[in-house]
Amino acid sequence: MYQEERLLKVLEYLNEHNSMSIHDICEMFNVSRDTARRDIVKLINQGTAIRTHGGISLPVLKNAIKEYRERIEAYSEEKKSISKKALEFIEEGKHYFFDVSTIVSFLAQEVDKSIWVFTHSLDNIEILSEKENINVNSIGGSLNHKNRFFYKGDCVNYFEGIRFDTAILGAASITEDGIYYVDEEDALIKQAAVKRSDIVIVLAEYEKFKCLSYYRGVNWNQIDIIITDKMPPSVFVDIIESYDIKLIITYNNA
Repeated sequence: MYQEERLLKVLEYLNEHNSMSIHDICEMFNVSRDTARRDIVKLINQGTAIRTHGGISLPVLKNAIKEYRERIEAYSEEKKSISKKALEFIEEGKHYFFDVSTIVSFLAQEVDKSIWVFTHSLDNIEILSEKENINVNSIGGSLNHKNRFFYKGDCVNYFEGIRFDTAILGAASITEDGIYYVDEEDALIKQAAVKRSDIVIVLAEYEKFKCLSYYRGVNWNQIDIIITDKMPPSVFVDIIESYDIKLIITYNNA
């Protein structure tokens, strides 16, 4: 078993049990203690786990990453204000990638222009399928029931030959080294879409700057615009300015 496969299974175990020892890793995967230690070091360096006596556990803030259905209700007013601002970047006749995200689903509800949309989100497909002037496309494949997106093994190759005017993405967490997501497959799709897009817009509530998640989907140097509801913490403002990213705040009095 490759290290990446082990790490994914370790994270799945941590999601259920919150902590895991070196011995547990050795027993579960029949590997040496040195291999288990290397796995632990990689997870810690990625920020997806923290070291404990004899093993690892999930960061305290992991509970901030809610399941999709729970996130729909969380910070709904902030999400709506961000999605309405994002609506200003939708232009007639353009090609868009719409991410699987509660904010982007709010945007999908508001769009009323003739555009071409590619999405792996079940909710976006359902919403946009009711709009006759929008051409909707999806990669299809297997459905992730928990976070409501489609994925198939050759999804990265599927993007070859496709070009988007704009990719509009959500975020599970925003860290000093990029934008992170809960599912590895979802992050891979975002990575592929970003590489095929002329403009990349990230929509995220202020709370996402306080979270941690598992898989990086977007690097700072790939982002053109960030729309959020409050001024981010100063460390992120510095990063945003250093990469010449346009920052849009929807609640200027917050």
